[in-house]
Amino acid sequence: MPRRTATMLTSTLLLIALLCAGVLIKVPYAEMTPGPTVNTLGDHDGEPVLNIKGHKTYPTDGHLNMTTVRVTSPDYRMNLFQAVAGWIAHDNVVVPHETLYPDGKTEEQSTQENAEEFSQSQESAKVAALRELDIPVSTRVVVATVVKGNPAEGKLHAGDVIKSVDGSPVRKPGDVAELVTKHQPGEPVVFTIVPAADAAAAEKAGEEPSGTERVTVTTAPAGKSGGEAKRAIVGIQAGTDHTFPFTVDIKLADVGGPSAGLMFALGIVDKLSPEDLTGGKFIAGTGTIDEDGAVGPIGGISMKTVGARAKGAQYFLTPADNCATAAKDVPEGLTLVKVDTIDDALDSLKKIREDRADALPACTTG
Repeated sequence: MPRRTATMLTSTLLLIALLCAGVLIKVPYAEMTPGPTVNTLGDHDGEPVLNIKGHKTYPTDGHLNMTTVRVTSPDYRMNLFQAVAGWIAHDNVVVPHETLYPDGKTEEQSTQENAEEFSQSQESAKVAALRELDIPVSTRVVVATVVKGNPAEGKLHAGDVIKSVDGSPVRKPGDVAELVTKHQPGEPVVFTIVPAADAAAAEKAGEEPSGTERVTVTTAPAGKSGGEAKRAIVGIQAGTDHTFPFTVDIKLADVGGPSAGLMFALGIVDKLSPEDLTGGKFIAGTGTIDEDGAVGPIGGISMKTVGARAKGAQYFLTPADNCATAAKDVPEGLTLVKVDTIDDALDSLKKIREDRADALPACTTG
């Protein structure tokens, strides 16, 4: 066989082998791509995203879009070629699988966690928005979960309102753990509660819950050895519940995680305010929000800016802690606006309405 023919044959076989290896070799990576973007001021699947009843609302214009990211499922295993293609592409990101799914989470566990975070973000968005408008919201500490096999099982129930522990008033969830851990394992703790059923009935009637009960729970050690053997627990997770003066429903299916909180809050403020917040402009954004209006960072920021610009966004409200990453690759025609709080966002919206883009707080790579 001529040397040239043998060389070409060897090269061809080597290329085929590399192609096969690229297809067959699985790598521990996952992929993120831009997801849907939804206007919180508009409709989705034929229903208003924000549905407010029992309070006057005002017409809105423009867009306040929440943004999302699509990710591959926990069970998906990409091959080497797919990973390389993802690294080269501009509109997706390849990251280590454990970045998206730490501790070997299953798809079911991840979906449940995202749903819980999404629900909490809705609650925080409502509280932040109403507080911004000086509309009172009643807040109370409740039993969020009872851990099976622990002392509180059968004595305390999810939804019970915790008024005090050992006679000390409870004002925030952290107070419960602080008061319980003052005890040694095996000692009794007295909870003053409003049972979940009574609390639900009072909320339905638009009243503050009353009719307290005293429940005694004997503490147990948190663990079997070391410091955990000395730390007392009862086996509950405390949380917060709110009573709103009117109905604010957020309806958006197939979305999870906490990152839409800021845009939900701004949408609620817009609908409850006589002034149009957007001035007809297309504004998108992202960011978690807490009940006091502080905006927190999220994942997949670069994918969200790409998705927002593709839908027509002119401005993107960006959590301050995400600014440096987002500013490294800004889609053409999109202005990034740095926000730390809901007040920052509202101030920037005012500047956008007034066509003062040069006065907006900008994101930088530094």
